Amino acid sequence: MSRQAISTSGAPAALGPYSQGIASEGLVFCSGQLGLDPVTGEIVEGGVEAQAERALRNLLAVLDAAGATAGDIVKTTIFLADMGDFAAVNAVYTRFMADPPPARSTFAVAALPKGGLIEIEAIARRNHDR
Repeated sequence: MSRQAISTSGAPAALGPYSQGIASEGLVFCSGQLGLDPVTGEIVEGGVEAQAERALRNLLAVLDAAGATAGDIVKTTIFLADMGDFAAVNAVYTRFMADPPPARSTFAVAALPKGGLIEIEAIARRNHDR
């Protein structure tokens, strides 16, 4: 089984010893993305909606670098600092996901890196290995 690290300047650099994504056997496993500006590395202002949008844009940048799109996502996991943000995040999420939407889990967590309000990870399929 081959593993290829996926890296792009369109998403923030990893905050630790992990890859932005790994492609293997036609699948792309994307590490969780916070609402970090890829240039500054800081959480974007504007609350959970702005962070959700930035996190999804970061996620799509990693997928693009792997040769995949939002339409290739089969599973997402969302981590929220406050489950009260569920509806607001859904409103943003819906704009980014293709029909049918991927399978998804959402969890409330005690805290996220850098004080983030949301983190999103994904698994996508692609038709070819690069």
